[in-house]
Order: sequence, then structure tokens, then C-alpha cells
Amino acid sequence: MKFHTTGIPGVVVFEPTPIRDHRGFFTRTLDVSVLRDAGIDPASFVQENQSRSSQGGIRGLHGRLGDGEAKLARCARGAVLDVVLDARPGSPTFGRVETFVLDDVDHRQVYVPGGCLHGYQVLSDEADFCYRSDVFYAPGEVAVHPLDPELGIPWRTPYGELSARDASSPSWRAFATDVLGATLPPPVE
Repeated sequence: MKFHTTGIPGVVVFEPTPIRDHRGFFTRTLDVSVLRDAGIDPASFVQENQSRSSQGGIRGLHGRLGDGEAKLARCARGAVLDVVLDARPGSPTFGRVETFVLDDVDHRQVYVPGGCLHGYQVLSDEADFCYRSDVFYAPGEVAVHPLDPELGIPWRTPYGELSARDASSPSWRAFATDVLGATLPPPVE
């Protein structure tokens, strides 16, 4: 398994080397030595979650305030467009979005550091999405409307129906200003 950094500080992509034969495949989904080499403490993960969603379905963009919530995300079945939004006001890439295709062929994983918002869209008929988290679930997640055009996320169409919570989430500009107290440049016209 190898890893590489991305355009957002702290976001890391892990790429295993699946072994395939006539029976299927074998792949490593966790290697603590590789996580440590990437600067991630594997003992920090306290919970693992899995969701199943249908084609076009969008979940997110979610996160936590304060220290945030770090995640190690992967798609165990199917394919998703994984999205990370840097919502850390002091970050040099504050407001930047990065996307990654995660699937059950290449088995890439994305580490999302605390302070970033995260979401995904299902590209296959169905997808099983799994992530390890460094905090236990508790109410109080924050969210930004995933279809905010100012973010420029290259969602695939048609979209699936958003949850009521995601559909009523604020725009990125409203969230950054009202929740984070950040000043954004004027929108590009």
C-alpha cells in the first residue's frame, strides 16, 4: 500500500495493490505502518461506520466544529465520487474542494482531517461506503448544502433526492460567514 498527499493539507489518498485471480481479489484495507508513515495515528480511530445508498444519492457535506472529526473513507462495494471541502479558516486552502473516485476496483481510501467537510455521491447502482472516525458519533454535526453552485462540485446528474437535513443546509458562503466567522472574497460572476 502506498500513499500520496493532495492539494488540501492533511488530505491523504491511500492506494493498495489488490491481488486478482479467477476467484476475485484480495486487498489490504488497513496497514498501521503505512498510516504512521503518512503521519496518522491508527489508534485514533474509535468507530467504524457503513452506509448503503442508491445511484445518484448524495450524502453530505458534513463535519464537526472545533477539532472536527477525522475520517478514513473507502467504498467497499460500487463506486462513489468522494468530496472534501477545507473548512479550516486558518488553512491556506480554506474553501477548496477536492474530489476522488473511490470504488471496489482500485480500493483507494481517503483520509479527511478534522475541520474539513465531507460528502459523496453514488456513481454505481448501489454503493457501500465505509469510514473510520476518530470520534464517537454524537448529535451536532454541521453541514453545507452539497449543491451550492459556488463550490463548483462536479456532481454527476441526475442527482438522487437529498435528505431533508442536507436540503436545508446553508450555502458555503453563509456557513463560512455565519458559523465560522470567516470573510470570503466576493463570488465570481
